Amino acid sequence: MTDMAGRPPSPPDAPAHTTRPTLRGSFGMCASTHWLATATAQSVLERGGNAFDAAVAGAFVLHVAEPHLNGPGGDLVAVLATAADPSPRVLAGQGPAPRGATIEHFRAEGLDHVPGAGALAAAVPGAVDSWLWLLAEFGTWELADVLAYAIAYAERGVPVVPQLARVLATVEELFRTHWPTSYALWMPEGRVPAPYATLVNPAYARTLRRLGTAPSGGTRTARIEAARRAWRTGFVAQAVAEFAAVPHRHSSGGDHAGVITAADFTDFHPSLEPAVTARFRGTTVAKAGPWSQGPVLLQALTILDHFDDARLDPSTAEGVHTLTEALKLALADREAYYGHLDPAAADALLRRLLSPRYGKERARLIRPLASTAFRPGHIGVTPYTPPLVTRGSAQQADGVGEPTVQQTGETRGDTCHLDVVDRWGNIVSATPSGGWLQSSPAVPELGFALGTRLQMTWLDPAAPSRLAPGRRPRTTLTPTLLLRDGNPVAALGTPGGDQQDQWQLIYLVRTLALGMDPQEAIDAPAFHTTAVPSSFWPRTWTPGGLVIEERAGGAVVEELRARGHAVTVSGPWSQGRLSVVTRDPDSGVLRAAANPRGAQGYAAGR
Repeated sequence: MTDMAGRPPSPPDAPAHTTRPTLRGSFGMCASTHWLATATAQSVLERGGNAFDAAVAGAFVLHVAEPHLNGPGGDLVAVLATAADPSPRVLAGQGPAPRGATIEHFRAEGLDHVPGAGALAAAVPGAVDSWLWLLAEFGTWELADVLAYAIAYAERGVPVVPQLARVLATVEELFRTHWPTSYALWMPEGRVPAPYATLVNPAYARTLRRLGTAPSGGTRTARIEAARRAWRTGFVAQAVAEFAAVPHRHSSGGDHAGVITAADFTDFHPSLEPAVTARFRGTTVAKAGPWSQGPVLLQALTILDHFDDARLDPSTAEGVHTLTEALKLALADREAYYGHLDPAAADALLRRLLSPRYGKERARLIRPLASTAFRPGHIGVTPYTPPLVTRGSAQQADGVGEPTVQQTGETRGDTCHLDVVDRWGNIVSATPSGGWLQSSPAVPELGFALGTRLQMTWLDPAAPSRLAPGRRPRTTLTPTLLLRDGNPVAALGTPGGDQQDQWQLIYLVRTLALGMDPQEAIDAPAFHTTAVPSSFWPRTWTPGGLVIEERAGGAVVEELRARGHAVTVSGPWSQGRLSVVTRDPDSGVLRAAANPRGAQGYAAGR
């Protein structure tokens, strides 16, 4: 047996301290950001389902258990491979901007940006239709059986995790004053639920029951397709369009009607796309294209491949510095070039950004001292420079620890994640997000809210991630699949908005270059840079900004400051939300690990 870098595992005479063991087995492994989703997915595997049945069941449970982190009105990105075809493919579950979402309309509404909360910021919901499509294409279970877990939790209730209670407390006044349907749904007793109180969502349970019993033909696939029709052209699309058309308070401070219509629902079609890949230390890393931020991780790895392992160790100041500077360069290119491009343009862009020559050019820019400049590369086209608004001291604190929610409902980066691998070799890594309960008013008969992914677009026709009808907004959702010799060996990901690929980079360096065990790599101190314009409103940045867990140690922090980083020290267990499942193609041994931070993420398997 070997690790993900192809080496024998470390000898057991000096085991590293971890908060929990890396799980090992051969039957099936699941890991997610909430124990109920992990347990659900494992239950499906135990009852004979495959990894895709398990992932879909777990995903619908996440709607109920973590409604502040994702919802049916949101979106998803997944990377997967099947036992029959190990080629990595991307499930593009990101819906486009509605037909009425034009720059001119937003300007006419008196807006100079897309609000961070309110239905004007809603892309066409892609999550539910994508999960149903995945179940039909690669699953084996009946839809009613898959949905039964989420229906039961919505009817009987789930425990309110402390973070959910904090989010609800933050937006209580908004709900009470401006979003009465959300107040009725999430504060049914007229107050914010206490941590670990039981919270039910009977409206969403009824929605799922209607989807699961939609009139259909006699096959499993026909029953799933009937549910998709009910979502796309039936009662869901109609209810969303009618409710969003009523003006309501947005985070901009004004009241606006949404522009999404029932017809917009038919414009979204789930699809599989070839993954974008790069190699690092003998392992192929597979990501979504430049309509996500996935190539950021690939660019950073391409840059770091020009440094030896000792320069990359994240337990040292030199390693933190080197990784951070590489990330800043890759993230600057994200802002300058990424967006929803046609396939030919995307291929041409990625060939340039991921070429060894370009990686070497960018690697030469990493000096002993931290850069405080915004430095996109030069690839033959004029780079777009977004407004560079420096984050003030009060706002800078918002970047510490858990992504924040403002009183207006604006949310920075809250998401969830799910990984599954089964005994046959099917594997999937999925990052569902959006449709947060705090993103827009709840549609009362459906039990969920619309998402706000359009806030990641610019009201600037020159921007590569500009707002335009039918275009996908550039998303931060970025799961990862790893392959060795053409065979999938790991699925991983994390919540965290702009931090997602940053935290995954640290994990990959620790496991692929330094040989760490998955749980050991997840538990080790983490960090991220804020020296990039945020994907979330108000789109500010901190030149030279670096947030690092205090467990990294005072000496490391002081050396980083001496190198010119604007360091913010966060709590000892505040950065990173990773989970991972792995598979050794030769032995069939499966492993799983999950993040202990926040006491919600768990892995399960045998």
